[in-house]
Amino acid sequence: MNGKTLTPLARRAAAQAGHAAPWAWAMWGAVCGGLLTLLVFAPAQWLAMAADWGSQGQLQLQEARGTVWQGSARIVLTGGAGSRDAQALPGRMEWTLQSQGLGAQLRLRAACCMTEAQDLQVTPTWGGVQAQVSDTPSTWPAALLAGLGAPWNTLQPEGALTLQPQHLRLQWLSGRLMLQGGLTLTAQDMASRLTPLKPMGTYQLRMEAGEQPTATPALNLTTLSGSLLLSGQGQWVGQRLRFLGEARAVPEHEAVLNNLLSIIGRRDGARSLLSWG
Repeated sequence: MNGKTLTPLARRAAAQAGHAAPWAWAMWGAVCGGLLTLLVFAPAQWLAMAADWGSQGQLQLQEARGTVWQGSARIVLTGGAGSRDAQALPGRMEWTLQSQGLGAQLRLRAACCMTEAQDLQVTPTWGGVQAQVSDTPSTWPAALLAGLGAPWNTLQPEGALTLQPQHLRLQWLSGRLMLQGGLTLTAQDMASRLTPLKPMGTYQLRMEAGEQPTATPALNLTTLSGSLLLSGQGQWVGQRLRFLGEARAVPEHEAVLNNLLSIIGRRDGARSLLSWG
C-alpha cells in the first residue's frame, strides 16, 4: 500500500507519528543520559548506606566524600543499632572502583594501616560471584575492636593486628559462602586494661581453607610469645564461628592475670576455657 491509497485518517495518523518520533527519541535519550550520569556520579554516601545495611550498623563510612567509584570516608566500628560503643580508624580510607572485563576491581588504601593498596578482583560466576583478595599485608590498631561492643569494650585491647591474606578467594555460590586459600592474623604485643601486665603476649590466628572451595575453613590459635598462653581450634560453619580453646598464665604471672582469665572464659582450675558458637 503506497501513500496514494491511504485514507485521509491514516495519512493524518502517520503524519502525527512522524512528528512525535523525534520527541520520543529525545525523551528516551534524556532518560538514558540521566541514568548514565547518575551511575557515573553516584555519591559516596550510597556506598556508606550499603555498608551500614550490610553490616547491620557495625561498619560505618562516616563523612563520605566523592563518588561510589572514587572517594574516601572515615571508618568507624560500632556495636550496632542502639550501641554506644564506637571506635574510628585514624585518618581516612580511600577507594577506587572500576570495571575490568566482566567484573570490577576495588582498590582500598588507608594511610594509617597500609603501605600498599589492597585489591579485590570481583567477577561473576555461574550461580554467584567471587572475589580474589591480593596478598597485601595491613596492620590495624587493636583498640579499634572496642567499638564492636562486648566483649571487646570490656577488654579494651591494645596492640597491633596484622592481616596477611594468602591466595584468599571468597565465592558466593547459590547463597553459600565458600573460601579458598588462607588468612593469618598476628596480634602483636597485646595488652588489656584488665591487667597491668603489658604486653601480655603475641598471638597468631590462622584461617586455612585449602586449595579447594570449602564452606567450613579451619581456625587455629597459637601463642608466639608472652605470659598469657592462648591456644585453640575451630571452624566457620555457615555464618557462625565454632571455636574451643583455653587460656592460662605462666606460673610467675598467674596472680596478675587471674582477673583477666576469669572474664574471658569459664575457669577450670588454673586455666580458662574459651568457647564460641
